[in-house]
Amino acid sequence: MNRKLIRPDLSEIKDQLTTPKAYRTRKPVPPEQTSAESFYYAKQMANKTRMVILLTDGEEIRGTIEWYDKYALKIHREDAPNILLLKRNVKYMWKENEDTSADGE
Repeated sequence: MNRKLIRPDLSEIKDQLTTPKAYRTRKPVPPEQTSAESFYYAKQMANKTRMVILLTDGEEIRGTIEWYDKYALKIHREDAPNILLLKRNVKYMWKENEDTSADGE
């Protein structure tokens, strides 16, 4: 009995191999701007919340945020002239009514 060698068609195998595989997909890069900072500033401006701003050199500025942009904050102070602060010089910021340093001492 003569047997004939049957070879599979290679084009069918290639089609099976090129089907979309479940490759591990990477998470998308988070956005650089989340708008959380803008939301916080807008809320404090709308409520005219008195803020305490601690600068990197240790000085405290007290007042309300009047205006802001990507690099600066304009602070309205009642007992002193208004001031324009560069954000890179701000170390911390909190609401004046949350100031615990005056309460505890």
